[in-house]
This record gives sequence, structure tokens and C-alpha cells, in this order.
Amino acid sequence: MSQKIAITGMGIISSIGNNVGENLSSLKNGKHGISDIELFETRHAGNIKTGEIKLSNEELAQKLQLDEGNNATRTSLLGMIAAKEAVESADISNINEYKTGLISSTSVGGMDITEKYFYSYEDFPEKQKYIDSHDAGNSSLLIADYLGLKGLVSTISTACSSAANAIMMGAKLIKNGILDRVIVGGTDSLSKFTLNGFNTLMILTDSYNTPFDNNRKGLNLGEAAAFIVLESDEVVKKENKKVLGYLSGYGNANDAHHQTASSENGQGAYLAMEKALKISGLKKENIDYINVHGTATPNNDLSEGIAMIRIFGENHVPEFSSTKAFTGHTLAAAAGIEAVFSILAMQNNMIFPNLNFKTKMEEFDLVPVTTLTEKEINHVLSNSFGFGGNCSTLIFSKS
Repeated sequence: MSQKIAITGMGIISSIGNNVGENLSSLKNGKHGISDIELFETRHAGNIKTGEIKLSNEELAQKLQLDEGNNATRTSLLGMIAAKEAVESADISNINEYKTGLISSTSVGGMDITEKYFYSYEDFPEKQKYIDSHDAGNSSLLIADYLGLKGLVSTISTACSSAANAIMMGAKLIKNGILDRVIVGGTDSLSKFTLNGFNTLMILTDSYNTPFDNNRKGLNLGEAAAFIVLESDEVVKKENKKVLGYLSGYGNANDAHHQTASSENGQGAYLAMEKALKISGLKKENIDYINVHGTATPNNDLSEGIAMIRIFGENHVPEFSSTKAFTGHTLAAAAGIEAVFSILAMQNNMIFPNLNFKTKMEEFDLVPVTTLTEKEINHVLSNSFGFGGNCSTLIFSKS
């Protein structure tokens, strides 16, 4: 069994760019994508800012060259764009040449279509065809169909750690010889249901999110999709593939503390990081950069900071930043886009800034990186924590 999981391709669409190159340019230039809502009707438009992708569903479908009559949800369309770029980036011409799978993740699923037609289902039976698009697995099947993939397809929905768990599952499938390569990541679109839900939880900010700032008020929701291609050593060697990096470690844990809050001592985050380090075989001193979950909510940033101190020691926490100030919190897609950002950090030897930070948190002496910083980066630890206490950590390495 191969123990090294190579990353050979990646694709992304977010509020700061429609592909990998555009996202990198925005990260380098400090250009965030948080703005007023324009593309769906909500009473919160003009009051709540989000990381909205400024392309309509029709424009997304045109980019994909889909027929006008397609029934794809926005979540599916975003996923198709990112997955297509990932496959092309990996230079895969025959997607079914090897045992290939797709592990996708989503929280929102087809909610945008459900919201549009929910009250029409009883009076207009012809609209009932859209009911099937609601469930999470529908987007995965549509992405696989668009790619022409005939292998294993699965869907993970563990809230905001979903894409990390999809990546982890893909790695295990390769390590156990079930697949030779797998496209892994996540996709989520904005919807009224999500916006209203998070607003009810009172964890949305009325301005721009400020991760790890003492005066943080809450998060900005975002929408995005991102996928990476994982391949076994055997395929990489046989095809002489270019490798972008390696998935060297991963860990998942659940602190079983609260439906929507992290534990005060960061137990779930601590256990996830501890497991990921153990699997990677790396020492904690080897981590050059942490892409923190960093939602800018009072609870998350405090809990995650405590967990990092427990792992590394207060005076030895590696340089860290949250990229959610660029994109907003993209829910199930978050770990996917931050996997891409982690790989870009290694490729370019730079730490992307934690935007909007002003005041250090009073509970501990941790300060994120606030300017674009050049540094030799060989190992990146990326955190993603979901509702229900589902905490996941990934470690990406150059070699």
C-alpha cells in the first residue's frame, strides 16, 4: 500500500476569483470578495455582506456549455467549474483509465432551487422534478456526470469540516487500494435559508469579518467550490505526473460539546491536530504555517487559539492566518478552498495575510500574520471545524 498521497491537480471558484490563478492574484494583492448581496432576493440585502460570486446561474451554465434547460443547482454548477479545472490541472485526458472516484461535500445542497419552487410543488406538478435536486448527493452525481466519471461517487456533509473529511476519505481509499486516484473537495452556494439560519444564531457580523481580533463580531457567509486531485505513487510514477504537493497527514475528532459551539478548551481541535501530526510523522516544529479555521466568531477563535497553544505551546505557535476575511466562510467548501490556498502558500513560499486584524485577543498572546509574508514553507497545517463538534485537520507537504 502506498503511504504517500500525491496532489496532482486543483481547481477553485470563489468570491475572489473564478480559477486558481485569479484566486492567487487576489491573495497576493489583498483583494477580498466580501460585498453586498446582489444575486438573490433577501430582506437582508444591503445590511449583511457576503462572499458572493458575481456570476448568475445562467452565466455559470454558459461557462460550462450546458443547455439552457439544465436543472442544475447553483451548488452543482460551482462544483462542476472547480472539478473541471482540477481534472484539467492534473492533465487527466481519460478520467476512467484508472480506478477513479469523486468524494464531494456540501451543506447547502440544492437549497437555492428548493427555495425557488417549494411553494409551487403542490399547485404545479411539473415543478416536482426539482425535488430530486434538493439532497446533498444530487450535486455530486451531477459533477461526476459532467466529468464523465463512471467510478465511485460519494458525498460527505459534516457542516464546515465537510471538504476536509472528503479529502481524508479520498486519501484512505487510495491507501487501501480501493482507488488509484480521487477528486476530492466541496461546493456550497449562498441561499436565503443559510443566511437566515446563521443570522438567527447571531454569529454574522454587520461589517467585514475580523478573524482573531479581540473585537470580532462574527462571520461573513460565502459561496465557493474547490477540488484537488489525489493520486497514488504508482499512477504518478507510471504517468510521470507533475506533483503539486502531498497530503501528509489528517485527523478527525469530535468533542461532542454543543450543537453549534466549540468546547472551551478546544478539545476537538486539539485531538484533530494531534492525530494529523501523528499520521504525518512530522514533529510539531516542522509546521511552517497554519491556515486556521478562523471564522471571526467569539467562540471559534478563542477555542482554536487555546487548542493551538495546547499543541505547540504559547510561545511556539507557528505563523498563522485566516483566509476567510478574503472569501467569507464557505461552509462545506471551506476546507477545499483552504487546501488550494495551502498548496499555493507552499508553491509560492508565502503566507497570505489575515485581513482586518487590529487588536490582539485579551485571552492569549497570539497575533496572526497581517501582511503578505515571504517564507520557505514546506508543511502547512489547515484546520476546519464544523457544527456538532466535527473537527478536522489536514497537513500538506512539499515532499
